[in-house]
Amino acid sequence: MEQTLTLVVKLNATPEQSSQLEETAQIFTDACAWINENVNHRLTNRNSIQVVCYQDIKEQFGLKANDIVRACARVGANRLAAKAKGKKVKGFKPRSFDCDGRTLSFRDKDWTISVASKGKRLRLSLRASNYQRGKLFAYKPTSAQICQHRDGQWYAHIQLKDTAPQPKKTSNVIGVDFGRREIPRTTTDKGWDGKDIQQKRDKFSRVRASLQKRASQGTRSTRRRCRETLKKLSGRENRYQQWLNHNISKSIIEEAKARNSTVAIEDLRGIRDRSNEKPGNKTHRRRSNSWAFYQLRLFLEYKGIKEGVKVIVIPPAYTSQTCHCCNHIGVRTNKNFKCSNQECSWIGDADLNGALMIQKWVAL
Repeated sequence: MEQTLTLVVKLNATPEQSSQLEETAQIFTDACAWINENVNHRLTNRNSIQVVCYQDIKEQFGLKANDIVRACARVGANRLAAKAKGKKVKGFKPRSFDCDGRTLSFRDKDWTISVASKGKRLRLSLRASNYQRGKLFAYKPTSAQICQHRDGQWYAHIQLKDTAPQPKKTSNVIGVDFGRREIPRTTTDKGWDGKDIQQKRDKFSRVRASLQKRASQGTRSTRRRCRETLKKLSGRENRYQQWLNHNISKSIIEEAKARNSTVAIEDLRGIRDRSNEKPGNKTHRRRSNSWAFYQLRLFLEYKGIKEGVKVIVIPPAYTSQTCHCCNHIGVRTNKNFKCSNQECSWIGDADLNGALMIQKWVAL
């Protein structure tokens, strides 16, 4: 089984090189926008789009053949993603462009990449960590995306293709229940308390609200300092959540690998819409909407592929309300669960009961 790994590596670009990268990204974006506006919106296949507009793009924007192919591929991928959400592609930002095996090459003797820009090929040095250097040395880059991040610096999102082991057939299952009080709780009685995390997110929210208020009502110097501080804080909460999700998913997959088990989780897509329909104040909605459950699911899935651990997604209906012992609907109050069946009357932790019910659902 083949898996694609993406390495985000910072580029040490000179001012002249940064200017050329910006020009290339602008032309590439203009070409994508032209394709999206002038080619039938029902076309989502890269080859179909390319047949229609290849010659026009080459004459109008002066792009090379490989760049035109990558532009058509980006438009097609964006259309597919928008179609899945029932929307249309709004536009493209001039902050990135795509490269393939011919427009990008890697040289390990001096840790540089060669990128084809609008004017000439650029030799850019990589600011790679030891982990990234090890991956780049072991696998040949197949494609990359050159991006300008919000800090104004240029980065290479390098794709590496690796062969992942086939998941082993096993009857062992580790059920994982997602929630706010305990982010995940497993059937092996491991959990990550969400109280400290919620307090940190509440602090981020209070600081942002205070700075935004001062940035609009204070003196001129105060507004400027608040805007600068907001820029520094921007994305810090997301990075914290991403770091935590990486640690949680890594721990679960490592345990599943050691126990030769499959991991079973709930499909929580659409949970925000369902939560917002219920009555609640602004703080409750913010707390419900702020946790990245889907990101945690993605991390579990790709780490599972890498380690040969199968991850199964099941419907979430009634998993946290059903008793895992007798399959009767019980009463859940905060962290406590009580089975309503008089013959069973199981009482225990609600999140543990949900994880055990997910495990039982897969076993059935």
